Amino acid sequence: MEQAENTARAQRNPDQTRQRILEAAFMEIYRNGFQGMRLDEVLAATRLTKGALYHHFPNKQALGYAVVDEVILPTMQAMWVQPLRGAEEPLGALVEVIEQMVDSKPPEMIQYGCPLNNLAQEMSPLDEGFRQRLDYAFAIWHDSVQAALEQAQRLGQIRKDCNCDEIATFVLAAMEGCIGLAKAAQSRERLRTCNRGLIQFLQSLKAH
Repeated sequence: MEQAENTARAQRNPDQTRQRILEAAFMEIYRNGFQGMRLDEVLAATRLTKGALYHHFPNKQALGYAVVDEVILPTMQAMWVQPLRGAEEPLGALVEVIEQMVDSKPPEMIQYGCPLNNLAQEMSPLDEGFRQRLDYAFAIWHDSVQAALEQAQRLGQIRKDCNCDEIATFVLAAMEGCIGLAKAAQSRERLRTCNRGLIQFLQSLKAH
């Protein structure tokens, strides 16, 4: 009876149902990887029927793609792109994003790592659709950091000889490395220490 009521509500609120499925699938992928994600666990978390799930996503692959497009990418944009866009002090804004990441991130990040990088490591060699989507997400992240650095350069905040493209690539690699070390150690303090090193590097770019 309860499941029938949930299905009826799902039919009345298709957008809300889709979001529930995406959030449950994201957590399943985050904990177990895409290959380890079980659709019956997604159904159990949402208390929906298979019919309701397949109405929105024809198969597991389509659901995985949607998690990248509609959950992981917007989350990354909220964390990195929006805080840096149009910042009056772009270098300071970049440093602030890195500083705040330690305390603003949920505990799951220390436990499970970066969902974007996790999926890239798992699925990019196996599935071209995943690879393209994940590479696009990294490109958006890179471009927002590069744009902030270039603006800082125009404002005279960092040296003219800095290659902002290369530095943005390094920042992404360093951030993912920091999160990986924190995950391996299961230590928020490890992330804090690693981030301080990255911030010291960015501060060393300042024009004198």
